[in-house]
Amino acid sequence: MVIKSLEFIGSFPSEQTCPPSDLPEFAFIGRSNVGKSSLINMLTGRKEIAKVSSTPGKTQLLNFFLVNESWHLVDLPGYGYAKVSKKSRERFEKMISRYLETRSQLQCAFVLIDARIPLQENDHQFISKLGESMIPFVIVYTKIDGVKPMKRANNIKSIEEKLLEEWTELPQTFITSSTKKEGREEILSFIDGIINTPNK
Repeated sequence: MVIKSLEFIGSFPSEQTCPPSDLPEFAFIGRSNVGKSSLINMLTGRKEIAKVSSTPGKTQLLNFFLVNESWHLVDLPGYGYAKVSKKSRERFEKMISRYLETRSQLQCAFVLIDARIPLQENDHQFISKLGESMIPFVIVYTKIDGVKPMKRANNIKSIEEKLLEEWTELPQTFITSSTKKEGREEILSFIDGIINTPNK
C-alpha cells in the first residue's frame, strides 16, 4: 500500500462522538511509552502526525486520521503508567473499552508491545480482555533496534509462551522498528488485504 493522502479528521472524547462513517477503521494502542506515536508516523510516512513525546500519556482522546480516502487510522490513548489521576485513568479505560467493543467499523486493533522487555501485566490483561470480548487484534512488537537480536528473540519467545498459557493460538504478529522502518510494508499490506476483502 502506498500512502497517497492523509488527513487529520479530529479528536473525540467518546465513541458516541466519533465521526459517522462506513469506512473501515484500524486502531493502534499500547502501554504508555511503547512507541505508538513513532510507529504511526513511520507507517504514514509523515513526521509528527502523531505527537511524539518523552512524557507518556499525551494521547487522551480518540484521534482519527483518514488515509487514502478509504480507511481510518485511529490513535487510542495508551494504558499503563501515564501521569494522570485515577479518575482520568478510569475515564480513558471506559472510553477505550466502549470504542473497541461497540464501534462496528473497527476491523482490527494493533496492540503494541515493547520487544525489549518481558510481557508486562497490563499488556497481558489488555490482551486477555480483547480475547474475552472477541475483538480482532494483532500484536506489534516495537523498538526492536533497542536490544540485541538474541535478547529480542528470547523476549518475544517468552512473551508468546506466557500468552499461550491461556491461548490455543496466537494472533498474527509484526516486528517493527520506527527508526529503520522495519515492518512498515508488512502492516500496510495486512491492512490493504482486509480493506480489499469482499464484505469488509
